[in-house]
Amino acid sequence: MNETMKNTALFAIVAVMILSVGFQSSWNSALLIVAMGLVSSIMALGVNLQWGFAGLFNVGIMGFVALGGLAAVLVGMPPTEGAFAAGGLGVISALLLGAGTIIAAIFVMRKMTPGWQRTLVVIAVLIAGFFLFRGLLDPSVERIEEINPAQTGYLGGLGLPVLIAWPVGGIFAAAAAWVIGKTALGLRSDYLAIATLGIAEIIIAVLKNEDWLTRGVKNVIGVPRPVPYEIDLQNNPSFVERAAGLGFDPVEGSTLYVKLLYIVLFAAVLLILMWMSQRALHSPWGRMLRAIRDNETAAEAMGKDVTARHLQVFILGSAICGIAGAMMTTMDGQLTPGTYQPLRFTFLIWVMVIVGGSGNNLGAVLGGFLIWFLWVQVEPMGLWLMNVITAGMAEGSALKEHLIESAAHMRLLTMGAVLLLVLRFSPRGLIPEK
Repeated sequence: MNETMKNTALFAIVAVMILSVGFQSSWNSALLIVAMGLVSSIMALGVNLQWGFAGLFNVGIMGFVALGGLAAVLVGMPPTEGAFAAGGLGVISALLLGAGTIIAAIFVMRKMTPGWQRTLVVIAVLIAGFFLFRGLLDPSVERIEEINPAQTGYLGGLGLPVLIAWPVGGIFAAAAAWVIGKTALGLRSDYLAIATLGIAEIIIAVLKNEDWLTRGVKNVIGVPRPVPYEIDLQNNPSFVERAAGLGFDPVEGSTLYVKLLYIVLFAAVLLILMWMSQRALHSPWGRMLRAIRDNETAAEAMGKDVTARHLQVFILGSAICGIAGAMMTTMDGQLTPGTYQPLRFTFLIWVMVIVGGSGNNLGAVLGGFLIWFLWVQVEPMGLWLMNVITAGMAEGSALKEHLIESAAHMRLLTMGAVLLLVLRFSPRGLIPEK
């Protein structure tokens, strides 16, 4: 079997698995798997750009995804009435003051000669800036959070079309990646992983605790959508008539139609990013990145700026993750900072890249669909399996109850088993790099 046939067969197997969900369970579930599979594939594409192209070990993926979700709120949500007048100017001034404090400390570090005097001046600048920053920020935040805290209590957004938030999410993630890259890319791979994970946790902590920005753990609900609402479609006579002609009731027809629209939008983004990634892979820039990945010393000896190239690809990969985060928050219709867990947004994406084939963009897409399908479907399949195994046991048996309750852990077991099998029989992934 040649390479094209093998790749086609792998994608066909995943397609059949998703179709089986539609026929056996519901088409709503099948379409949701496709939509989230597209988003997961985009995230995997971003990580593959960093790891597969350049060998950068980034485990702070959830931080960049969360910044994309923040962009959906700041761009798409309407502004909270009276919030900016109450404290918006104070918050902006405090943030500018904080940035100015950091710049001033850097300026002092560069201009003064090393010694205890420079250290004292830097410390004095930072301490003074911190107290001024808090003195300006805290009262402003309190005034903002007092405005209808049950429903808003935050600044809100710009009220722009939410599709604009997708590239803005990429810009937010790229900006954060630039800051992280300037400070951490000189570290060894294991230290880089620790640094990116730590900074991602800081980003999540900010989203959870700064109510004036994201409502914190109270969540932002009602994020605008680029597609119609189901209830509007159900009240549209022409849509109801078309749905009935296809054999669907208005409720099911509207949910399927909305998911199909999301799939079209997500597929368009994936195809654009896939095309750009393929062009980059086969360009001189892509070949240079792979040369740096394989032997940094040799590439540097040939005059290549390794640190600059690493920073470029780190920013690009993070931006793609930010775009995916904005897309996901748009589809969910809410920003829930508490759901940004490392297991889902770091470990799972890495499994997708490794199983699909590190260094191969097509493999990243395959891994995104396959692993997301398993993540969603393994738990109900595990429950069915445990019910079959325990069918002959007496009701109320402690062993039976334990086995049925353990079905919830089938996800982790399956992810580990799939990863081990792929690494054993296809160490370079299902679609390996050429």
